[in-house]
Amino acid sequence: MRKIERATIGVLFGAVPILACFLAGWWISIPLVPESWIPLCALAGVFVGIFVDVLFLERWVRRAYSMKPLVWMIMYLFYSIGIFGLFMGFPVFNVVLALPAGFFVGGWLVHSGADSARMKKTARRAAAFTTSVFGLVCFASGTIALADPYTGSDLQGMLSLPFQVTHGMIICIILGGGIPILFLQWWLTFKSVERTYGHVLARASSSALT
Repeated sequence: MRKIERATIGVLFGAVPILACFLAGWWISIPLVPESWIPLCALAGVFVGIFVDVLFLERWVRRAYSMKPLVWMIMYLFYSIGIFGLFMGFPVFNVVLALPAGFFVGGWLVHSGADSARMKKTARRAAAFTTSVFGLVCFASGTIALADPYTGSDLQGMLSLPFQVTHGMIICIILGGGIPILFLQWWLTFKSVERTYGHVLARASSSALT
């Protein structure tokens, strides 16, 4: 495994315990401690997450390509939910997850000895998965927007529109913006797998020759 692969996989794995323990420390402490202590509990969660990384991260990185796909699928869902919450239900930023997903799948395919035909088949499956998750994120975002009675007035004020934004207009915005982004998600995932596979395979071949 090359240094860039180890570093990227290490970041993807290592951030999970830190973020999960931070959130657990924050939310679990809310009904249990005074409000002024909540940030301290969240910070304690961060240190717990770092401790978990110290114990297990190196082993996780070393075994990354031999783990079951379910582990990576759960991790992808974790990051999807996290980004969705971070940007307060605005789903566009979830598209960026296509890149690390494709990076891992492409590297895994090279390490498992996959040929070009298998690479393309797996890339399509990976793209279908990430797009399905992104579709659920878009559905949740659209549902929230339609259920909020202030969405129309918020859009009108934010964009300085001279007219009232109706419920039908909001639906058109959701569909008109969501469908192209779903296609973009699929394309980015597929291309990320394809490019990573080609790059890692080329590097592996040149290293074997030297």
